[in-house]
Amino acid sequence: MAEAALQDSPAQAIARLRARTPREHEASFFFWDGNFGCASVKVLPGEFYAGTEELAVTTTLGSCVAACLHDAGAGLGGMNHFMLPDAGDAAAGGRFGAFAMELLINELLKRGARRSALQAKIFGGGSVMKSLAGTLIGEKNVAFVKDYLSRERIPVMGSDVLDVFPRKVCMFPRSGKVLCRRLPAAQATEAEVQEARYRAEIGRQRGGAVELF
Repeated sequence: MAEAALQDSPAQAIARLRARTPREHEASFFFWDGNFGCASVKVLPGEFYAGTEELAVTTTLGSCVAACLHDAGAGLGGMNHFMLPDAGDAAAGGRFGAFAMELLINELLKRGARRSALQAKIFGGGSVMKSLAGTLIGEKNVAFVKDYLSRERIPVMGSDVLDVFPRKVCMFPRSGKVLCRRLPAAQATEAEVQEARYRAEIGRQRGGAVELF
């Protein structure tokens, strides 16, 4: 598939990717990125993407966090995008975060990654959403993902977290290379809108059971 992708025109590459049936919570917004000259997929809050394709996996982060995981030997990587519920039972919030991490890890393992070979880079957790200024939700998200990765013995090879900036993150899953750009505070609107919608959704889900697999 990778060789075919290299021969595709931009329109063919996007059509081929869009023809796939996404898994639950898998990112599916594909577009052509003229800056990188390749297909790209945008990971929205609550989504993940994993693969070996020569494409760019992108997201915009405010208070949410993204974990980028990579197995160099398999040439396989992926990214998620999530936040913890900002109120309520801490244990329930931890289960929600663990579910977001396991979605990505399980997909990588299904595609041939070795859990012992996974390495991580983490991003986000900024104090961006004005309505969350007093809740320290970004700090909670960063603390959770660091603790989770430590417990799972997945080393963190790089990070750009906390502070007040929204961030645009781009990962190339085959090589594991990640680019992170801090955006001016004035450009936080996109992240705020996406995360406010996601925050409302996870607030409704907080009372439900989360199944790990």
